Amino acid sequence: MHIARGNRLYRGLVRPPAQWAVWQLPRRVAVFVVVVVAADLAAAGLAASAFSVRSHDLVLFGLLLAANAATVELTHRTGEPAGVIKDVYAVWELPVALLLPPLYAVVAPAIRLALVQWRIRRAPLYRRVFTAAALGLAFGAASVAFHTLSRVAIGPAPTPGLRASLWIAAVALCGTLQWAVNTTLVLTAIKGSDPTARVRDMAFSREPLFNDVTELCVAFLVTFGAASSSLVVIFAFPFVVLLQRSLRHSQLVNDSRIDSKTGLLNAGTWEREASAEVARASRTRNPLAVALVDIDRFKAVNDTYGHLVGDQVLKEISRSFQDHLREYDLAGRFGGEEFVLLLPHTAERDAYRIAERMRARIASMPIGLDGTREEPVYVTVSIGVAVFDETRRDLTDLLASADAALYRAKQGGRDQVRMDAGRGTDRTPAR
Repeated sequence: MHIARGNRLYRGLVRPPAQWAVWQLPRRVAVFVVVVVAADLAAAGLAASAFSVRSHDLVLFGLLLAANAATVELTHRTGEPAGVIKDVYAVWELPVALLLPPLYAVVAPAIRLALVQWRIRRAPLYRRVFTAAALGLAFGAASVAFHTLSRVAIGPAPTPGLRASLWIAAVALCGTLQWAVNTTLVLTAIKGSDPTARVRDMAFSREPLFNDVTELCVAFLVTFGAASSSLVVIFAFPFVVLLQRSLRHSQLVNDSRIDSKTGLLNAGTWEREASAEVARASRTRNPLAVALVDIDRFKAVNDTYGHLVGDQVLKEISRSFQDHLREYDLAGRFGGEEFVLLLPHTAERDAYRIAERMRARIASMPIGLDGTREEPVYVTVSIGVAVFDETRRDLTDLLASADAALYRAKQGGRDQVRMDAGRGTDRTPAR
């Protein structure tokens, strides 16, 4: 059948290799993606060379694949979020890797991701292929490791009790191996594409690690049950659905708290959490400070360099707050080019030093647009600070005082920190 070269379907699906979207990535990332995909194909070929069909394996694979597909279908209504996605598919794919020959482990993620691409959201094809390859290698490594341990250590164990203990340990070890391989491959690609990406928060902060451990434990239980009877997969399905809904709910709650452009707390969430901190400081008589931060002449940045550069300025300043403030400080975006910081356990002198340090850091920070600009952009900020005392009894008073200090910083020439001393006056603490 001949397809005309100008046909839209041809242009969309049958592009020459030189026009593939993967080549638009930085060279090192594109090479990494190609190497991972090639390694996965090689692993599939190697596994196929030693593959033999058994009816029991096909039945178990069919049940686990059907459960995986049903889980995908349940996601169809809510859709797939952008960015790094937390899912529960390992609950079905880890038993495939450990209980069946390695070829099943390599191909199962590819089948599932093809279904996700078709039924949920069309992502760039190279991303789906890379994700399938990374998962295929991770589950393939877990499969080979588990079958090796079964042959070398578990099988020769002298007693059933010892064999059971070794089996449980091997499942836990191989599940952790799968997580480590997949996480390493994915985060390497993310960090290569965006050197400023906070991979620690993506995979190693408390919430992601808790979710991963929970998923691994459920996958372990499903593996243990499926090893006894394939029908366990049917009874495990409602529990996996409940876990999936819990993860989605947690993600939605987190998204509702965050300003999408900067990654900081949005104004409503910041005010709620800051009000609780102020009330706590009032009860315990601990020091506390609030700082309002405003980007100087931000409109001129947008007018001169464009809104994409303006957005990059907002992101870089937000990242500076996240990197250099303390863990218990609260940073939020109040809208436009204004940010707000709550500094618990911070007296007047320390509040001024923190604000001055942030001001100086931002003023010296070159800001580019994903490496495409030859000359970086530099911006400055003005900061108004107010500390909690007997004249400021709630968050509203603190914000009003900080706003008055910010106004005087703007009027005084910008790129400076002003402390509000009450009654509309300034005070600069001794350094």
